[in-house]
Amino acid sequence: MDGNEGNHGLAQKYYAHSYRLANEAGDAELSATALRGMAVQAIDLGHRAAAVRLSERCVHHARNLDNPRAIAYYQTTLATAAALDSDRRTATASLAAAQTAVERSPAQAGESWAAHYSPGRWAHEAGTILARLGDLEAAEEHLGHALGIHGLDRRRSRAIVLADLGEVRLKRGDVAAALSTWNEFADCADGIRSVKVADAAQEMRARLDRLQGIDGVEALQNRVTALRTI
Repeated sequence: MDGNEGNHGLAQKYYAHSYRLANEAGDAELSATALRGMAVQAIDLGHRAAAVRLSERCVHHARNLDNPRAIAYYQTTLATAAALDSDRRTATASLAAAQTAVERSPAQAGESWAAHYSPGRWAHEAGTILARLGDLEAAEEHLGHALGIHGLDRRRSRAIVLADLGEVRLKRGDVAAALSTWNEFADCADGIRSVKVADAAQEMRARLDRLQGIDGVEALQNRVTALRTI
């Protein structure tokens, strides 16, 4: 077992223990949050069936909550798992439910476990889900919206969205727009200590390798390679 698998295993034990305690206490939101944590671990590991099962249980626990942010948080997790499992129907339905909840969410975050789940974060996740489902036009729209929403001003958050947006634009065949977006990523990401940002830079370098000979690619490769992200 490598270090990453060991960390995931430890996290699974933590979330499972949290779920048992919350379930015994009758705390529906904490139970759902713990199940969501386990679902995200399964998503990260590519365990598709387990991710869907855990996400569905999460949404079930949250069914009676009067907290739009929490509903959006959990429904988006289910949409992510379903998209990973190529279940377009479930992914689309859950994403629609999440959008309805986000649009109902109050401006004040509150103090729930899902208080941090902002419209900007939802728009980012929705964009990545739509990209996985192959709806690249809608994905680009959502990712662009995420960048424009107040509250998504942390450099780390913006860098990750820019990385995803550039990838979507590349898949749509707009190489110039992709390179421009990834140059924005390089402006934003340098000096950020983040595994996710480092992973995005590595993925970007692999995609740029396939674009050799296109004006601006070599310069961008050098910028991305020189980034200080870990």
